Amino acid sequence: MAFNYNPSSFLAFRDAEACARVRQIKKQDITKHPNPAFKISVIEDPGEFYAAFALDIVSRIVRANEEGRKVVMILPVGPVPQYTIAAEMINRLRISCRNLVTFNMDEYADDDGRTAPPDWAGSFQTSMWESFFGKIDPELRPLESNIHFPSSANINDYGKMITDAGEADVCYGGIGWSGHIAFWEPHLAAEFDSFDEWKKAGPRIVTLHPITIMQNALHSFNADWSWVPPKAASIGPAQILGARDRSFWLDGMCGPAGSMSWQRFIARLVAHGPVTPWVPGSVLQTTNGTYTILGGVAENVEISMR
Repeated sequence: MAFNYNPSSFLAFRDAEACARVRQIKKQDITKHPNPAFKISVIEDPGEFYAAFALDIVSRIVRANEEGRKVVMILPVGPVPQYTIAAEMINRLRISCRNLVTFNMDEYADDDGRTAPPDWAGSFQTSMWESFFGKIDPELRPLESNIHFPSSANINDYGKMITDAGEADVCYGGIGWSGHIAFWEPHLAAEFDSFDEWKKAGPRIVTLHPITIMQNALHSFNADWSWVPPKAASIGPAQILGARDRSFWLDGMCGPAGSMSWQRFIARLVAHGPVTPWVPGSVLQTTNGTYTILGGVAENVEISMR
C-alpha cells in the first residue's frame, strides 16, 4: 500500500521525486554517468579501498619529484585510514615529501567562529599529525611551512594562500551526510542569487547543518552530539572547482562490523541527482575527477527494520 509524504522541513534539499529516483539506482548501475570525465568506481574490500587511496596520494608525490616540481594537495579528514598507509609507503620507499604543499579543507570552530586549537583532541590538525604528517620520518616529511590548516586567523586569506601556491593539483575529499563537500553546507545556497555566484564562493566560517552534527557525533564523538562544535572553517566551492583534479572517496560504514552505511543514499544523490547548490557535492558531476565508493556504501538503498 502506498504511503506518501514530503521530506522533513529541516532538510535543505526536499525534491521527493529526485530522491526517489536516485534511491532506485542499483549497485550494478551506480558507476554509470553521462560525464565521462567524472569517473565513478566501486572497490569492494576496505583494505584495497584505503590502499588505493594511499597509492593515489603517494603516486602524485613521486610524479612531482620525478618532474622536479611541487605538488599542491587539498586534504580532508575523512576518510582517514589511508594516511597511515601512505606514510608507511613513504617511509619504506624513502620518498621525499619536501615538494609537497598541503592545505586541509576544514577545521572545527566554536560559537564565535574561533577555530579549535591544534592540540585539542577533536581538531583536524591533531588527526592529520597523528595519522599522517607525524608518521612520516622527519627527513622525508613536508616542511612545516608547507602544511596549512584553515583557522579563524587566516580564513579570509586562505583562498589566496592556495592561489599563491599555484592552485591545487588535486582536491581530495569525501561526501557528508548532508551532501556537503569540506564543511560547505547545503543551507548556504540560500545566500546566493545564482549558481555561478555560489561556485565563486571562497573560504569562510560556517554554521554546521544538523545532519552534519549527527554524522560527526556518530563517527568521531562516540555518538555524543553535544560534543560536536557548532561551526567550522571551510574552503568554498571556488577552491574545489579551482583544483586541476578532484579525487573523492566514500567509505561511510558503521554498525556492528560495518554492517550498514549512512552514505548509501547521499552517495547516489551527489553523483546522480540534480546538480544544485542545495546538494553541494553534486557540482562534482560537472567536473573531471574520480569518485570511488566502498562496496558496502554502494549497496542498494532499502528499508530494513532489523
